[in-house]
Amino acid sequence: MFSFARAEEARGGRALLLTGDRDLYGAVTDRVAVVDLKKDAGAGEIGPAQVRERYGVDPALVPDLIALRGDPSDGLPGAPGIGAKTAAELLRAHGSLEDVLLAAGASAGAGAAAAVRAAAVMRPRVAATLREHAELLETFKRIATLQRIEVEPPADGEIDYRGGARAAEQLGMRRLAERLEKLA
Repeated sequence: MFSFARAEEARGGRALLLTGDRDLYGAVTDRVAVVDLKKDAGAGEIGPAQVRERYGVDPALVPDLIALRGDPSDGLPGAPGIGAKTAAELLRAHGSLEDVLLAAGASAGAGAAAAVRAAAVMRPRVAATLREHAELLETFKRIATLQRIEVEPPADGEIDYRGGARAAEQLGMRRLAERLEKLA
């Protein structure tokens, strides 16, 4: 989905991603949105402002946030003791995960002086946790980062909500089928 969305965006088009996978919030731009199927309110769109409202960071930093706070659905534990709120605060204060780790003194060759500087810019326990788990957190970010592959975009066409509803029904996704039928 990510690759198709980027291909459509490159063609000057707009993409709507129908998914429950919140990792794809990292794909959101002014031209790419995630469809938010609410149980009783129909559908809405999650754009950059909604990602910032929900997560406290820009869409481009979603993989960094996932790495820090973890994602149980993907089996990523994140940094021990760092939840969504602290992860967002760190990213807003320092930028990317790499910048957060640098501020914590977790960069290559960082010694005692870096640890003292880190304590001045973030809570000592947080800085110590980040230094201790830096390599793992960088791996978690790589796992959470959406990867683009070459795809051939499909031809333009109208959204076929009824066809989607039929397909969802055939696959046993009754609630999704009902929601799509309402959009038709």
